[in-house]
Amino acid sequence: MRIFVCDAFSSEVFKGNQAGVVILDEKENFPDENFMKNIAAELKHSETAFVKKIDNKVFKIRYFTPTDEVDLCGHATISVFSTLRSLKIIDSGKYIAETLAGNLEIIVDKDFIWMDMSLPKVEYIFNLDEIKELYSAFNLDLSQAPKNLVPKIVNTGLSDIIIPIEDKEVLDSFIINKEKVIELSKKYNVVGAHLFSLDKEKNFTAFCRNIAPLVGIDEECATGTSNGALTHYLKEYNIISAKDINSFRQGEAMQRASTILSRYKEDGATIQVGGNAVISFECKLY
Repeated sequence: MRIFVCDAFSSEVFKGNQAGVVILDEKENFPDENFMKNIAAELKHSETAFVKKIDNKVFKIRYFTPTDEVDLCGHATISVFSTLRSLKIIDSGKYIAETLAGNLEIIVDKDFIWMDMSLPKVEYIFNLDEIKELYSAFNLDLSQAPKNLVPKIVNTGLSDIIIPIEDKEVLDSFIINKEKVIELSKKYNVVGAHLFSLDKEKNFTAFCRNIAPLVGIDEECATGTSNGALTHYLKEYNIISAKDINSFRQGEAMQRASTILSRYKEDGATIQVGGNAVISFECKLY
């Protein structure tokens, strides 16, 4: 096996979201679960992906946190296929990732790795009193909210509260009431909150911060499913169209700047999230 550390949703090392990638030899079976957990714990990243080539177009992937196996991880998937491309194991084309969450279509082109999200759905639209409570969890008030955008819960695989912020300066500097965010996450049965501000300079579609203390993540520097949800949210307001390629900047407040791309497939319904990953380290197991 070969073990790598990757920085996902970045073209530079030491930025983006880190993931472990373990590539098994073609004749090598997946190791014992405890062994894979131990490797994930040793690497200390949120997820480590173990990948085995089934045939030229199919790769089986298992994902481990330091304590558990999980069904799927977006940034680790981007890391896997970026690594396979870097090692010249794959070329541009369509591939299948066999995961516990099902078989996913992965598109590798000369520039980016793209993966399908679950079909988007708006699960809840907040009323005025609830909106005030949401903003107060970040020590904000309605004066810092855009007048024409309303917070909603949107799901493209995971449920997040999408919260619009008028200015990037406010987005960069809000103060989190961690216990209140945890309370609201439990109340609305969501992973966390995805706050964004539209880029008035038009270099990016939006700047984002993702807060999910309920699941042990005070802030995440790159979140594929959340930006998939934000893509659907913005399209509902006609801020973007199904023909656009969107770019979301996340992680600046953590000094781990990431760029997450999104687009709609030709069906006009399925959202794909895309990006690159770079290898920062190759590790040797003794």
